[in-house]
Amino acid sequence: MDALLELDAVTKEWFGVPAVSDLTLRIPRGEVVGIIGENGAGKSTLMNVIGGVVPPTRGRMRFKGADYAPAAPADATGAGIAFIHQELNLFTNLSILDNVFITGFPRRFGLADRRAAATVTRTLLERLDIRHDPETLVEDLAPGERQLVEIAKALHRSVDLIIFDEPTTSLTPRETVRLFEVISGLRREGRTVIYISHILSDVRALCDRVAVLRDGRLVDEGPVGDFGIARMIRSMIGRELSSLFPPRSAAPSEKVLVQARGLSQPGVVEDITFSIREGEILGLFGLMGSGRSELARIFFGLDPVAEGSLIVAGRAVSGGPMARISDGIAFVTENRREEGLLMDAPVAENISLATVEQLGRGPLGLLDRDVERAVAERAKVDLSIRASDLSRLPVRSLSGGNQQKVVIAKWLAAAPRLFILDEPTRGVDVGAKYEIYALADRLAAAGNAVLFISSELEELTGMCDRVLVMNRGEITAGFDRAPDMPHFDREALLAAAFREVVA
Repeated sequence: MDALLELDAVTKEWFGVPAVSDLTLRIPRGEVVGIIGENGAGKSTLMNVIGGVVPPTRGRMRFKGADYAPAAPADATGAGIAFIHQELNLFTNLSILDNVFITGFPRRFGLADRRAAATVTRTLLERLDIRHDPETLVEDLAPGERQLVEIAKALHRSVDLIIFDEPTTSLTPRETVRLFEVISGLRREGRTVIYISHILSDVRALCDRVAVLRDGRLVDEGPVGDFGIARMIRSMIGRELSSLFPPRSAAPSEKVLVQARGLSQPGVVEDITFSIREGEILGLFGLMGSGRSELARIFFGLDPVAEGSLIVAGRAVSGGPMARISDGIAFVTENRREEGLLMDAPVAENISLATVEQLGRGPLGLLDRDVERAVAERAKVDLSIRASDLSRLPVRSLSGGNQQKVVIAKWLAAAPRLFILDEPTRGVDVGAKYEIYALADRLAAAGNAVLFISSELEELTGMCDRVLVMNRGEITAGFDRAPDMPHFDREALLAAAFREVVA
């Protein structure tokens, strides 16, 4: 096997605790290698070592046959390695062109040649099927389009190895297909790709080889043809997982807990009317731009509504987010890093965000840190949050799955009646997904209402009692899980989502 990148006994420790441990791996030239593992398995740390973000504690690397020890990301770039992070590295106030050539423009007569840069950028955008002018500001792009611009930045450089870290997180199905075509083209050009993803079916469809990490160690690897989904899961979590979804522990009652009546906001949503019963998990499906997240924001008081009403537990709710929290509404947003967490604050402080007023003591209402710590420790046990010192450890240092558990713990502490879960499993591994599904079941079994918004049809059909479909701000169809028919009609769900798009 002609290896482009060789890792020999690479170890990375943080304060004496290994995040990557004695890892030896060969990345062949001209292949797409899938790296999989649970959140916290060491994937991102390993990629940061390769990308020059952090140095290894021990071990050595070779790249293109020579010793490779990058002291900074610029060293990796200079060696011919591009790293496309899950958290994008774009200047949103600049144009696409400026971002692509941020490290240096082509020169003409000693001056920056924007015309030549625009020609190159336009070719890259056409290759990725991005239909925007190179001078378009990044802040005017959709999240999926921003991800593709990040990829364009890498493609314009002459690189031998491109690392993709969860690249499809913000992409539509159409954009994902285009990305896979681009990666296949890179393989045909003889370039090497490391592809990190929690979507195991994508790894099987795209990659030539698979390497599995668990607890910082390489525990399994080989040709992708040797890896079925069952083997991937077993290697990742160290045990058999008999089902992707937990069994539902209770059926919904007949009592309506949440009612939306004629909610309308011009250009956003139109005449949204539905109800959620106690103990019910209601799914909300639709394509990007269908209005699902916008409706969730209206429910939580983040965005205005021109007409209609929302009733929770028999009371009409109004006002902003603070009032909605008091009225028993919790909102797990799809963007946990920017909207759900204070990334540099400790885990315990994040867990207390929605209940900080209840943790005061004395006439001045000063925050009781002992109570805050006790609440966080209970959440750590209840949700299996993998973290050490909750009062000191910044939430930024946790894996994506554990960060999501902290967001959920924050809302559990507030004891709401309506849980809005917007893409709650985005960017988390299969084991953490199962735990989040089990938590949704527990919430419903306790008599709460759960509004489960997702782009993954499989998890909606696996978890929900009913599924509503949105298209262009309207609810176009609804599907019930009949007692004698435990499976939803997936084709009908997709047809309802695509109805007006196809028309």
